[in-house]
Amino acid sequence: MTIDTATEVFEEHRPVLMGVAYRMLGRVADAEDVVQEAWLRWSGADRTEVREPRAYLVRIVTRLAVDRLRQVRSRNEAYVGPWLPEPYVTDFGDTAPDTAERAVLADSVSLAVLVVLESLSPLERAVFVLREAFGYPYADIAAVLDRGEPAVRQLAGRARKHVEERRPRYEVDPAERRDLTERFLAAAGGGDLEALMSLLAPDVRLIGDSGGLSKAPLRVIETADKVGRFLYAVAQQGIPDPSYRLLELNGGAALLVLSGDKPDSAVQLDVVDGRIRCVYIVRNPEKLVSLGSQ
Repeated sequence: MTIDTATEVFEEHRPVLMGVAYRMLGRVADAEDVVQEAWLRWSGADRTEVREPRAYLVRIVTRLAVDRLRQVRSRNEAYVGPWLPEPYVTDFGDTAPDTAERAVLADSVSLAVLVVLESLSPLERAVFVLREAFGYPYADIAAVLDRGEPAVRQLAGRARKHVEERRPRYEVDPAERRDLTERFLAAAGGGDLEALMSLLAPDVRLIGDSGGLSKAPLRVIETADKVGRFLYAVAQQGIPDPSYRLLELNGGAALLVLSGDKPDSAVQLDVVDGRIRCVYIVRNPEKLVSLGSQ
């Protein structure tokens, strides 16, 4: 296999590799670093012995991500305020040929699920991602992690139980989420507190992530009254030269707020029974870098 052919093969599988790495790490920069390291290993390997390039590359990326995840745990423990995954522009392309598979991929990359995955051990997270998001057989996951199949099944069982106990138990129509996102923008941007309150569930929560690098609540805000009044106050304060873009982040409709041409915040909503159950706001500028070209 020539270098040109090796590059073509790697680029063919890059979307899957990036998908695995991001779900493992929750940060675009970390995922890109892992995929780049996988390329260096792939380009320097004896590829004549590789029968299944995709399986080989997924194994490299998963092991690198497990190692990286162990390193960054201490970083997240010292994080200022609530931690949220870095917003990720989702375009599944040819990696999800049918609607059902796209729904699974979208769910596995949602902010709500990624927050839950943070509480898993690195190996549990790897097993969950490969099994639940990408449908890998247990035997293949065992080969990826160099573990016995019974041990992998045990890890999968623990991870699945943990996630199911904590993940949101609802499905949202993408069109409904987009409609509510547009109405949320109109109400908040227009300073219409009454309209804003009508969109919020009574037990709504607002989670803001700034990492201490910009203004955002350092604790989760709860109840419609408190969340609504907080958002109203923020809208009244305003930002210089604001503009807004609707785009798909983490498998669902989201709002990118810009100040001038610079990303100020990314906002995504969890919707239940036609009302907003959770508002996620990412304002950490380090987590918005990848959205600068959107």
